[in-house]
Amino acid sequence: MTTDTMMRPPSPLLLALEFRAFAEFGGYLAARPLLDLAPSGDGHPVLVMPGLAGGDGSTAPLRAFLRRRGYRTHGWKAGRNTGHPDLLPLLQDRLDEISARSGRKVSLIGWSAGGLYAREIAKLAPEKVRQVITLGSPFAGTSDVSNVKRLHQWLSGRRGDDPALRERLRATPPQPVTCIYTRSDGIVPWQRCIETPREQVENIEVKGSHSGLGHNPAVLFAIADRLARAEGDWVPFERGGWRRLVYPSPTRQEA
Repeated sequence: MTTDTMMRPPSPLLLALEFRAFAEFGGYLAARPLLDLAPSGDGHPVLVMPGLAGGDGSTAPLRAFLRRRGYRTHGWKAGRNTGHPDLLPLLQDRLDEISARSGRKVSLIGWSAGGLYAREIAKLAPEKVRQVITLGSPFAGTSDVSNVKRLHQWLSGRRGDDPALRERLRATPPQPVTCIYTRSDGIVPWQRCIETPREQVENIEVKGSHSGLGHNPAVLFAIADRLARAEGDWVPFERGGWRRLVYPSPTRQEA
């Protein structure tokens, strides 16, 4: 594993390729008939958290897709994601509200910085969370190694790295955890977005941009597959058949 001191932000070329997100949204629209063949769920609630500087509008395509698959989806209703720890109590209240209203455990999905909040509230309220899915969330490293470092500092008002917070973010939630990432991420190093695979903890690689993870068809299908598993019946993501063409092997070596 590359150390924090050796890690660098993604290259300028990968950052420029983030404009692929617009084409990926077109792919999402074109793939809707196929995506409607994705696994359906049991109707349990799903709380979706946006990436840095984003709000509930940015996760609307993802939530609309999950509603079509039968889930009760919820935005986080916390305004713009500033990356500040002060948002955590608001999200705990949001989780409490959804859990109490539904009487069921809630699955959490967090895009980029939203995944950091998802992991933290899952640790704080393990009895209310069914599973955690992150999309390009850099929980395993410092906030300084990123192509949006200055944006994060401006939005959060925080400067420099906090070693205690870094170690807290690295800790794995007790629920099933799926980390979806792309090696062509132009915003954060993809190595920051993966866990050590083990029972109920897995990584799923997709092809695409960081900014398109919320509407990338491969991401949406993988999310539907994970959410459709019955509670307490976790198995690793299956990559057989046609999926081999879409989801790279988790054992392939880093280029």
